[in-house]
Amino acid sequence: MSKGICVAGNMIVDTVYFTKGWPKQGTLSHIRGGTDRTTGGAVCNTIIDLAKLAPTMPLYAMGRIGEDADGDLILQKLGEHKNIDVSKVIREGKSAFTMVMQDTISNERTFFTCMSANERFCEDDIDFEKLDCDIFHIGYVLLLDALDQPDAEYGSKMARLLHDVQQRGIRTSLDVVSEDSDRFRTLVPPALRYADYCIINEIEAGGATGIPLRDADDKLLVENIPKALKRMKEMGVSTWAVIHTPEGGYGLDERDNYVSLDSLRLPEGYIQGSVGAGDAFCAGVLCAAERGEDLRTAIELGIGSAAASLSEPGSTEGMRSEAEVRELYRRLR
Repeated sequence: MSKGICVAGNMIVDTVYFTKGWPKQGTLSHIRGGTDRTTGGAVCNTIIDLAKLAPTMPLYAMGRIGEDADGDLILQKLGEHKNIDVSKVIREGKSAFTMVMQDTISNERTFFTCMSANERFCEDDIDFEKLDCDIFHIGYVLLLDALDQPDAEYGSKMARLLHDVQQRGIRTSLDVVSEDSDRFRTLVPPALRYADYCIINEIEAGGATGIPLRDADDKLLVENIPKALKRMKEMGVSTWAVIHTPEGGYGLDERDNYVSLDSLRLPEGYIQGSVGAGDAFCAGVLCAAERGEDLRTAIELGIGSAAASLSEPGSTEGMRSEAEVRELYRRLR
C-alpha cells in the first residue's frame, strides 16, 4: 500500500508582477495589469501539483509559516486538497514572501525573496519516529538557512537530515534553488551523497557539478548534459539524476541508462507564466517514482506537468489530473 510523499522545506507566498520587458539597472519598467498573490516555494508548489495529479496519494507538508495572513493563505490553499496533511506545519513569526517579476516578452521570471519563518526550518522540526512515507522530498538547498549551515560530520545540516531520513528506509529527493552565487559547489555536493533522487534545472546542475550547460549565447550544451548527470551520480545520487530545461528533460536511471526527451510543441500564445514550471516537472517525476514507474515514463509526466503549469500565470493553477497531463503530452509531443 502506498505511503505517499512528504514534501518539506520552503513555504512562501508569491506576489507576481507582470512587466513588459526587463529594465536596465537604474531605469524604470511598468507593471502591466494587476498582480497575482498565490502560494509558492518547494512545498506549496510541489505538493499542490502532486495533489492535482494524484488526488488519492497520501501527501504530507512539512515546513514553517508565519502567524499572519500569508500563513493563513498557505493553509487555506493546501487545505483545498483532502489528501494533503498539514499537521506538521509549524507556525511562528512572519511568513516568507517573494516578489516575482514576470517578463511578458521573454516569459522569464526574476525573484526577490524574504525567507522569514523559512530561515528557521531545521532537523529538530522533524519527528523522525513518526515520519512514515515512501519518498521524502525537500527543497530548496541554498534557500533554507538553518539546513545550509555546515556540519562537521556530514558537510551540511541538509546532508545530515537526508542521511537520517534514509536510515529509516525512506527514499530521499532533493531540489535546489537557482541562485547567482558560488555556493552551489559547497552546499549541494554534501546533500547529493544522501539523495536517491535529484531533480534540478540546468543552472543548478551546472553550478553543482562545474560542467557548463549553456554557452555565452545561452544555447543549451546538450552534449554536456550526460556528463553532468554522470557527475551527479558520482557525487552520490543513488537512483535518478534528472535535469530539466525549457528544451527538454534528461536523466540517468538506477542502471545509468540515459533518457533524453524534448519539451512539447506548445501553440503560439499558450504560455501564460513560468513561475511554477520547474516544481511541476518535479511533481510529475516524483509521482511516477512513488508508483514504481521507469525514468522515461517519469520524465514524460514531468514534461507534461510543466507544460500544464505554463498554461496559467500562477504557480499551480495550470496543473491538471494525471490522465489530462498524459493526454496533453500525447497531443503536443
